[in-house]
Amino acid sequence: MELNDDQLLRYSRHILLPEIGVDGQARIAGSAVLVVGAGGLGCPVALYLGAAGVGRLLLADGDTVDLTNLQRQIGHVTASIGVNKAESLAASVRAVNPEIDVQPIGEALSGAALHSAVAAVDLVVDASDNFATRHAVNRACVTLGKPLVSGAAIGFSGQLAMFDSRRDDSPCYHCLFPDQASEPELRCAEAGVFAPLVGVIGALQAQEALKYLAEVGEPLIGRLLLWDGLRADARMMRVPRDPACPVCGPGVGGQVGGGL
Repeated sequence: MELNDDQLLRYSRHILLPEIGVDGQARIAGSAVLVVGAGGLGCPVALYLGAAGVGRLLLADGDTVDLTNLQRQIGHVTASIGVNKAESLAASVRAVNPEIDVQPIGEALSGAALHSAVAAVDLVVDASDNFATRHAVNRACVTLGKPLVSGAAIGFSGQLAMFDSRRDDSPCYHCLFPDQASEPELRCAEAGVFAPLVGVIGALQAQEALKYLAEVGEPLIGRLLLWDGLRADARMMRVPRDPACPVCGPGVGGQVGGGL
């Protein structure tokens, strides 16, 4: 994709980076990304990806903006209360960068709709807030061979990982967090969340996505980043692929496994 004069100026601070340059920025501009969730994590992810010039953004969320969201979900404003989150966030991204194609999907993706949305993009960012969605997104990404950037945040703690089941050294989300539907999970509504935490993790998700799209740096594959906001402490853990994983293990659905 060739950049025009306005794009060369808008993205000049990226282009000045020798690791990115014109070619890397052109790759970003020619890419498509699905962001699942338009809340605390999805807001900074979408705003940074949009500002950085990702050519097409699909934003999916079935919820509406609530007053309690505004403490941390920076893509929404008070006037957006009652508006679908995907629609509200899409408007915010367009205000930052009207040149890109932003497509809100005002529903919680599942089944064939999730499969279709994942198939239409180059990369998926999971910014959802529940295990059921994360596992469904992971299965779709493994089945379709799409890279996945996953983040989570609760209280003062966050985590970040990237998965690409096409690579032998990459686990999938299920390898790291086996699907145990009976296990209880904490939500922000019950446990609370420190406002800047979602910005930290969301920005890191956007960073990993842009690195992948621009083909620069080392992706966070096979590693889990754990962030402790109270201590300002980061830890990195190695995460191997589970050879017995029912989603991405050998012989499950061919080279890449799992189903929707």
